[in-house]
Amino acid sequence: MAQQRYDLRKDPDGTWTVFDVFTGQPAMVEGRPAVGLNMEWADDLVDLLNADDLKRRIARGDIS
Repeated sequence: MAQQRYDLRKDPDGTWTVFDVFTGQPAMVEGRPAVGLNMEWADDLVDLLNADDLKRRIARGDIS
């Protein structure tokens, strides 16, 4: 299976960041960084972003 592009990171203040594993930068969602999130929201967001990325990579033919 293809490597997932997004993952979670717990921040020092107890909130969560969804980040791009290839760049190390926070994921951008509607022009805003995915930082300062509660665990449930961050977990759902990482699943959605990874599903969208996988769909895009399959459509491009990067994954068969």
